[in-house]
Amino acid sequence: MNKDKMKLIAYWVTTIIGPASFVIGGFGYLTRGEQMIEMINHLGYPVYFMTILGVAKILGAITVVIPGFPRLKEWAYAGFFFLLSSAALSHAFTGDSITQIIQPLFFLLIVLASWALRPSNRKLATHHR
Repeated sequence: MNKDKMKLIAYWVTTIIGPASFVIGGFGYLTRGEQMIEMINHLGYPVYFMTILGVAKILGAITVVIPGFPRLKEWAYAGFFFLLSSAALSHAFTGDSITQIIQPLFFLLIVLASWALRPSNRKLATHHR
């Protein structure tokens, strides 16, 4: 298998795993599952924040997977970065276990890999003068 094909496969694996986790998490927030409410309360955020996060996660996942819209994809990846790094910090600041702190960072690595491996037709065009 050539290098380009391996890169494309790695891109799609990371792109499917990352957004799938955001769809699952987003659905959990929007349906206000008991475990999600406990976590959001533990972290000190208002329950209505679950709606904002749920919608953002699902829209971001859709944006990253569908063709086109390279600028919107950049914003979605940036949103995932801020969401996951903020989640890790929130867990750290509330004294949660290292596992709870590392989990969002693990997904952040998957998201960063997806971003780094994306094909050129999913990137913003660069203009050279």
